Amino acid sequence: MSLRTWARDLALGARFAVTGGRSGLLRTLLTATGVGFGVALLLLAAALPNMLFQREVRESVRAVDGSEQVTSPRPDSFLHLGQTTVHRDDVVSGLLLRPEGDAPPVPPGATAFPRSGEMLVSPALGELLDSPEGALLKERLPYRTVGTIGEAGLIGPAELRYVAHADFLDTGNFDGRGVRYGWSVPEEPMNAFLVLLVVVACVVLLLPVLVFVATAVRFGGEQRDQRLAALRLVGADTATTRRIAAGESLAGALLGLLVGLGLFAVARQFAGAFTIWDVNAFPSDVVPMPALAVLVLATIPVSSVVVALFALRGVAIEPLGVVRTSTPRRRRLWWRLLLLAAGAALLVPLMGEIQVTGTRIDTVGVATGTTLALIGLTTLLPWLVEACVQRLRGGPVAWQLAVRRLQLSSGTAARAVSGIVVAATGAIALQMLFQAMENDFTALTGEDSSRAQLAIGTDARTADEARAMIARFERTEGVSAVIGTVESRVWRPGPLEGGEEFAPTASIRVGDCASLEEYATLPSCADGDVFVFLAHGAQGNPPDEWVTRTARPGTTVVLRDPHPHPSEPQRPEGAPLPRWRIPADARIVDSRPAPTGMYEYGVLATPSAIDAALLDAPDAQAMVRLDPAVPDAAEHVRNTAAAIDPTSWVRTLKDTQRDSAFSSVRTGILVGSTLTMLLVAASLLVTTLEQLRDRRRLLSSLVAFGTRRSTLSWSVLWQTAVPIALGLVLAVAGGLGLGVVLLKLGGQRVQDWWVFLPVAGIGLALIATVTLLSMPVLWRLMRADGLRTE
Repeated sequence: MSLRTWARDLALGARFAVTGGRSGLLRTLLTATGVGFGVALLLLAAALPNMLFQREVRESVRAVDGSEQVTSPRPDSFLHLGQTTVHRDDVVSGLLLRPEGDAPPVPPGATAFPRSGEMLVSPALGELLDSPEGALLKERLPYRTVGTIGEAGLIGPAELRYVAHADFLDTGNFDGRGVRYGWSVPEEPMNAFLVLLVVVACVVLLLPVLVFVATAVRFGGEQRDQRLAALRLVGADTATTRRIAAGESLAGALLGLLVGLGLFAVARQFAGAFTIWDVNAFPSDVVPMPALAVLVLATIPVSSVVVALFALRGVAIEPLGVVRTSTPRRRRLWWRLLLLAAGAALLVPLMGEIQVTGTRIDTVGVATGTTLALIGLTTLLPWLVEACVQRLRGGPVAWQLAVRRLQLSSGTAARAVSGIVVAATGAIALQMLFQAMENDFTALTGEDSSRAQLAIGTDARTADEARAMIARFERTEGVSAVIGTVESRVWRPGPLEGGEEFAPTASIRVGDCASLEEYATLPSCADGDVFVFLAHGAQGNPPDEWVTRTARPGTTVVLRDPHPHPSEPQRPEGAPLPRWRIPADARIVDSRPAPTGMYEYGVLATPSAIDAALLDAPDAQAMVRLDPAVPDAAEHVRNTAAAIDPTSWVRTLKDTQRDSAFSSVRTGILVGSTLTMLLVAASLLVTTLEQLRDRRRLLSSLVAFGTRRSTLSWSVLWQTAVPIALGLVLAVAGGLGLGVVLLKLGGQRVQDWWVFLPVAGIGLALIATVTLLSMPVLWRLMRADGLRTE
């Protein structure tokens, strides 16, 4: 068979697809719509790697270059300090700058270096600051907004970021000195478990798209069948008519490519307007990888021809104006189970091969095995639907109509929900992987958010200033209690002993009894008490002997470093060191984890036990308990900290913390899952509408003979519900089985056997949604004009 013959027949079929009247054109548009949705999602998936890569590039381009150590001011040098705050769970990143010369480099995204007290903001932050919701945040940023940060200085259009000129920066509170921007950090290899999760997620998220595309190109119609029969009547053989039918599917697929490209172009322009699971991007970053884009654009037309020819293998096209299905045979089970067995044969030998410390896995084996297993489950669904509906008898009229329709054409109904089976099976397996891996990638921080919710650190010049800072936090709106101490150090007096490079030292904390009890287990406490608390080497702290060399009951300590490093300020010659004697009745107690989870050690003193004015370089350390009745309590605390010291830090205490790489993978999969479920819902709706359109004459006839509209509506519900119910049962069994096999690859255990419940709930919601959306079309197709024949 020559290529010219194939091209001629395919072109003739494509011509029929767009010139075959209103019905044929509508069928082509439905096919194009279905294919277009799939192509758009595949192109978005192909653009995801580049989008994530560009976010990393943008992050590195705007970072201050730390590869060159600049030790002294230069005309082009500047001091910088990164500041991050939180506003109602949204992270606001900032960069504080102070030029040291008259030629500092302009920050990426800016047109000029901001002047003293000025700041540049991202468009999203500018909108927030100008709105009533950003009033508290505006108090925290005491700079004048004079411009906007451009695209080059942002990782996404929805990022909340500012760059400010801060004159208070100096070498005592800065992060470093820089002369240029642009800093790249070598990428660490991904953990093998995360690689497994990414591989499985790609298969699970993209396979339903391919299933839907294959379903869309099989949309058929009565008018097409009559046209193919007419072709047989004028002399076309069976092979020619099948190629012409494939050409009709090819036309719908090619038009679908155009629709998909259009949908992708529109979605690309609105990429920055929507944030899905904290991810958004600039339109310029949403660019498919060339190889993947070419693969998508080439696969869709070829698959449309192959699928159309495969769909017609059991159809006899006769020249007498009738298209009939050849004698139906029971669907065979063996080759469907063979696909499942092939998938298992690839996955089972890999059990236990993935190590926690590894970075490589058999990507091809895992991906191929998972794909075969999911395809096997998909092909098993038509057999299961046929086997079950053949045994159904009796029931209400609506139920009988639905069952009879399924008995006559169960394959069409099964194909309509095959995408749901693949998506649900993969979702269950992925959820099982998530739950098992979450324990490995989620660590207990040791922090106790029940004792305090925020930890704050500020620099103070004197102890009185530190106490005043703590008092301001106590007066802040929404604060129910403050664990506040004035922190400094004490040293052992006298000359250095043999082998010592510096004098032994220990920390000292001065605060009320309620605050001191958060650091050590105190038998009792009253103002005037002093305690020596020991950590017993916990968390890498020095042994108790080191601490007691400096601080023990009855000894005298100095409150300044007696042997400062040459680079540190030196005390005047002969100037006495302030001393303090630890009371002889001071009790030695055990350290306890602070709300921050850290074991501290040293000396605890109540206010009247020591003159805190003698302490060296005191810091105000505070941990805050918030009043849950005040909605913006945390925002008020952050504002107070910024007002006290613009370089202060405020950290939210969390009981657990996820690995950043795991969180990134989880976010990406959630984004993909959301898009896939939207596609599944759209595909099911389009398929349902196409089936209703094909049965327009039948529906009109039933109404004309007195069938109630409500009966037909319920029959449509049951026709959708029965295959989905069977598909969900198959998906639950297959998903749990696949999940167990994937967990065994890394020697993991099942954490929860009931992970399928949310997936089943989504399936039931899809039934209701699709049925409701198809009702208007169903009612319109029940009108008597559906009986008209030309």
